[in-house]
Amino acid sequence: MTAKQKIDDLNFTPPAAITDLAAKVKDFVKEKIIPYETDPRWTAHGPTDELRIEMNELAKAAGVFAPQVPKEYGGQALSQVGRAHVFEAAGYSILGPTAIHCASPDEGNIHLLDVVARPDQREHFLKRMATGQIRSIFCMTEPGGAGSDPSLMTTTARLEGNEWVINGRKWLITGAEGAGCAIIMAKNEGGPMDGHATMFLADLPDPAIRLERTLDTMDSSFTGGHGVIEIKNLRLPADAVLGEIGKGFRYAQVRLAPARLSHCMRWLGAAVRAQDIATDYARHRVAFGKTLGEHQGVSFMLADNLMDMNQARLSIWHTAWLLDQGERASNESSMSKVICSEAYFRVADRCMQILGGLGITRDTVVERFFRDSRAFRIYDGPSEVHRWALGARIVSGKM
Repeated sequence: MTAKQKIDDLNFTPPAAITDLAAKVKDFVKEKIIPYETDPRWTAHGPTDELRIEMNELAKAAGVFAPQVPKEYGGQALSQVGRAHVFEAAGYSILGPTAIHCASPDEGNIHLLDVVARPDQREHFLKRMATGQIRSIFCMTEPGGAGSDPSLMTTTARLEGNEWVINGRKWLITGAEGAGCAIIMAKNEGGPMDGHATMFLADLPDPAIRLERTLDTMDSSFTGGHGVIEIKNLRLPADAVLGEIGKGFRYAQVRLAPARLSHCMRWLGAAVRAQDIATDYARHRVAFGKTLGEHQGVSFMLADNLMDMNQARLSIWHTAWLLDQGERASNESSMSKVICSEAYFRVADRCMQILGGLGITRDTVVERFFRDSRAFRIYDGPSEVHRWALGARIVSGKM
């Protein structure tokens, strides 16, 4: 293949159906969802289930509900590249992903079950998750232990006869309050897979899975907040395993690489919204005889924002394309997570600065964007962990 052919094969234009859907989603978010941003049902622990369901019904009526889910459940089975365009449009409001049902953790859990679940698990769990009948949680992170290093997990699962007995504590479990099912990661105790992690599916509520408390966190994006969960003598049937026994860490990668990328997609939409708000303000606010936008210091911040968002978008598109080719894209996913989370934080910070005193109030959503953007640098692996992993691969010659 010649260099000229390679250049000709490079194509950044998505199919018209994806462009049209993204435009439809963005119009829906602007017209129907942004008005909910002042609704008291958007609480410090995220939108309530009542608000979520109400917005879901609007999305269904508009034909934009859960476009990423398998077609058998009413979705459009969007590719990763398709999701990049549509999820960015949904993220124009923090409530947008919840409204169209592409928010975390459900979006990642649906993807995992679509890849790994048995037919009976698809019918009982995936179908209800994909159609929005229930919310789901992913229980891996533990207090003082398994976080960025899941090998430190202390939650155990022991097979006793025809039942698994699971014990442990999980924390920062997104969506814990009011969830209808759980994916639980635990280390096998005893047997040939001793010490290996396994994933289990459990219906909620269950008296053996107790929500100790909902944590007070600086972000407020997710229905059900972030909870601390105690699992005490949870008994599940032998066939409650998701996938194969002992392959939990492998399945976690099936979920995490696309899930961290979809975080990037959604929050890029929020960065675009913050930039729009700051730009409009800079065009009309007058100081020292001219508009803010005519002051070089302000226009430079808007230009830096544009460059940050462009770099983030290209990184997302490239990683999404690799995933669509069947690649693991671990390196690219890590790079995208760092690039996007740090770019979004810079964008939100600059926009707040441009807005001045208005920026630190809740008269615009930029203040809320700023708080959420700080949390994003920790979700799905802190920047330092991704840099460490990338650096180790570079030094070892694996990149």
